[in-house]
Parts: sequence; structure tokens; C-alpha cells
Amino acid sequence: MNIVYEYVNVSASDRLEHLIQEKLEKLQKKYPFVQRGDVFLKQSNKDHDQKHHCGIRLSLPGPQIYASSDEPSFEEAISETIRDLNDQLERTKNKMKGH
Repeated sequence: MNIVYEYVNVSASDRLEHLIQEKLEKLQKKYPFVQRGDVFLKQSNKDHDQKHHCGIRLSLPGPQIYASSDEPSFEEAISETIRDLNDQLERTKNKMKGH
């Protein structure tokens, strides 16, 4: 799977990229129709609220799917986003079976 990373207000991290790659490869094994992932990592530095944002857009036959999450750490945001994507992929897979 081709994975593209985009960072906003945070420097690139091999550790985070490796974590995301592992999780997306698991999704691709379960849902082989996933072709590409675009990952967006952003850190907001508002006065009292420091949030870590992870957004992932997956390309597959037909429409793309997208999920995102804002959490206290990137690890939590990545895990929550992957859970959301898994739910969407399961629904997509069930729709594909119906045709």
C-alpha cells in the first residue's frame, strides 16, 4: 500500500510513520481492496488546549473514506482514527457483498 504523510505544526516522525504503517497494513490484509492511504498529522497549540489531530483518507474502488480524531497524544488519535476506518471498511465490505 502506498502511504503519503503530511505534517502540520509538527516534525516528521519515523516512529509514528512506522506505527501508522503497521496499522494500515493490518487493515489492508483484512480489506484487500484498500489501495492507498493519505495521513494528516497536526498539532494545535492553543493557549490551554494542546490537541493532536490524525486524519486518514483511504482510496479504494468507488468513493474514498475518511476518518479523523483529536486526542491528547498522537498514539491515541491514530488508534481512534484506525478504529473508525475499520468500521467504515466493514460497512463498505458488506455493501460490496450485496452486489
